[in-house]
Amino acid sequence: MSCPACPEQPGVALHLVQRGLGRAACFFRVRDGFAYLHWLRECAERFECAVHAYVLMRNHVHLLLTPARAGCGSRLMRALGERYARHFAEAHGRAGPLWEEPFDASPVYASRYVLSCMRYIEDNPVRAGLVADPAAYRWSSYGANAWGRDDPLVTPHALYYALGRTPEWRRARYRAMCWRVPPVPRAPG
Repeated sequence: MSCPACPEQPGVALHLVQRGLGRAACFFRVRDGFAYLHWLRECAERFECAVHAYVLMRNHVHLLLTPARAGCGSRLMRALGERYARHFAEAHGRAGPLWEEPFDASPVYASRYVLSCMRYIEDNPVRAGLVADPAAYRWSSYGANAWGRDDPLVTPHALYYALGRTPEWRRARYRAMCWRVPPVPRAPG
């Protein structure tokens, strides 16, 4: 479950996407989400990766992380994917692969795209029509990055820190960056 086409470099952020096999659901229950986030945190510590943003969707996951050493992002995804797949098989009585392989990995070389990538990841539930406001979606890092919700998984990126001198100012600037005009409802008929 590695991504050979993705040259990992220490200190360069990676946008990682893991999809359920055939776009099938990989999260059915609340405990599935909690289990995934628990193991993501363990794997991030084990493989020295700072997680800046995440979202768990019903059939896929987006992560933005920065590995401290080359290859650690791929090792994290492999270990996390295997551990969660075992949980999923046991919890839901399923056999066979859970994830499409390989996962997608894109290095975010241009620093100006790091915050845009965070916004893209955390806005996923809004674009999917699940919520109108990303703050209403429980399975993402938006609450931590935009509102300061306690989330021990999230490590702010240096560019996030550059948004302002105080946590309140950074959060306000990040929310402003993420703000969007709500879509106009369509008239019936």
